[in-house]
Amino acid sequence: MDEQPIKLLLVDDQETDAVLTRRMLKKNPGNRAEFQIHHCRDLTDTLAFLASEKPDVVLLDLGLPESQGLNTLEQVLEAAPNLPIVVLTGLPDEELGVKAVQTGAQDYLVKGQVNLDGLVRSLRYAIERKQMLIQLQEALSQVKILKGLLPICAHCKAIRDGHGDWRQLESYISEHSEAKFSHGLCPICFKELYPEYCKDK
Repeated sequence: MDEQPIKLLLVDDQETDAVLTRRMLKKNPGNRAEFQIHHCRDLTDTLAFLASEKPDVVLLDLGLPESQGLNTLEQVLEAAPNLPIVVLTGLPDEELGVKAVQTGAQDYLVKGQVNLDGLVRSLRYAIERKQMLIQLQEALSQVKILKGLLPICAHCKAIRDGHGDWRQLESYISEHSEAKFSHGLCPICFKELYPEYCKDK
C-alpha cells in the first residue's frame, strides 16, 4: 500500500524563501516522503487555516508581519496544541532554538543550513515524536495514584473521600487506582467463622 502524502503547512512571509522550501521538498527523489504543501504568509491566515484544517506538521518561520520570535510559536501552539511544529527561521540563534524547543517546537532549523535529507528527516521525526508524546500523555492520564492521608473507620473500614463522604473501601480504591479485587478469607477469619473445619495444632 502506497504511503499517504504528508500534509505540510508552510508558514513564511518571505516569498523567495517559501518558493525555495517548496522546491526543495517537491524534488524528493528516491524514497523520501511526498508532501502536500499549503502556504500561509502571515499569522492571521495561519490561525484561520488551523481553525478548519488539520495538517500533519507545520514548518514555521518565527518572523511574521504581526508576530516575532517565540510569540509566533506560542500562538500557533495555542491554536493547535497537538500539532508537531518544526521551526525554520533565518535566525541562527542557539539560545532562541533551545527556548523554542522548550516551548513546544519539535526542532529548530536555520535557513540555508539544512539540506533536503535533514529537512525531511526533521519533519518525519517531529510527527513521530509528537504522536508518541500524545500517546504517553493519554496513558499517564489513565494512571490513578493514591497518596496522602486516607481516613478509614477503625470499625467498619469505610473511607472518607475528599468531599467528606464515607465510602466503601473497595469502591474508593477501584475509582482511584488500577487495582483489582479477589475475595476470600484470611486464616484468622476462617477459623472464627468455620471452627469445625479447623484442627487445633
